[in-house]
Amino acid sequence: MKPFAYRRADDVAAAVALLSQDRHAVYLGGGTNLVDHLRLGVATPDTLVDVSRLPLGRIEELPGGGLRVGATVRNSDLAADPLVRQRYPALSQALLSGASGQLRNAATTAGNLLQRTRCVYFQDVTTACNKRDPGSGCSALGGYQRYHAILGASPECTATHPSDMAVAMAALDAVVQVVGPDGERAVPIGDFHRLPGDRPHHDTVLGHGDLVTAVDLPPLPQGMRSRYRKVRDRASYAFALVSVAAALDVRDGVVADVRIALGGVAHKPWRASRAEQELRGAPATEDSFRRAADAELAAAQPVDGNAFKVPLARNTLVATLRELTGGTPR
Repeated sequence: MKPFAYRRADDVAAAVALLSQDRHAVYLGGGTNLVDHLRLGVATPDTLVDVSRLPLGRIEELPGGGLRVGATVRNSDLAADPLVRQRYPALSQALLSGASGQLRNAATTAGNLLQRTRCVYFQDVTTACNKRDPGSGCSALGGYQRYHAILGASPECTATHPSDMAVAMAALDAVVQVVGPDGERAVPIGDFHRLPGDRPHHDTVLGHGDLVTAVDLPPLPQGMRSRYRKVRDRASYAFALVSVAAALDVRDGVVADVRIALGGVAHKPWRASRAEQELRGAPATEDSFRRAADAELAAAQPVDGNAFKVPLARNTLVATLRELTGGTPR
């Protein structure tokens, strides 16, 4: 592990100032992702700016029925919060399906959003990886791709985003609150994470010094139910092969509104806008759900190692929507 300096910020402004003045500094929150990368040599900062003790650990109600989740709220506390469980069950389910109880007790809301891919080549510093070392190549191309992207990938990177929480927040239209050298701004979560393109080392739209301070969850419309479903290789402590976060409003047998996000299939939480468009105004039937899934996955570009993800994503999406309509889970 490379030696580094340690600084603790007393407030948000101080944290932003400390990071902004050092191009090789990074924020330290819960550390559940960063510490691994320090040990592996994936991350080699000169300075860690500790933001874990900033006063950003509250869950507060917003006018109109939404919630503001502070950046340092622990994943376990967010999953267990009564208002989250009541109003946003998909978010609680997503959090409880991620990592282990010990890690959820340490991991933070902002850190979960900002965690980096678990691609085996990204984490192995002896291999080429454009995300870790821009311009070095992508060892996953022609390599082991079971966990890799089927949507939105590029010749530069086929890695997937590992977060369960972020997928649920994408379906819930969350808004990320950011403070940086140029002041405050709000970023819709759909714009927060990036597809790889030719700059896969930029996971998000954040600039150097930008600090996530909170995530706002707008209220779901009355009558809209939500759920998160995750398919993985084992029952615990495994990343998603495919996951689905969905919120559905059915009236008189017709889909009045729907929100869907997919995990395990792209470099960012994948908002299934084509499926949503196909479903709105359609009968809430299994045939409609399958047509919507097919419309979304028509753009999929799997490789030999992950072609199974296309039917898996289709079936998982259909099963999630079926369950939200009161159908029997399979």
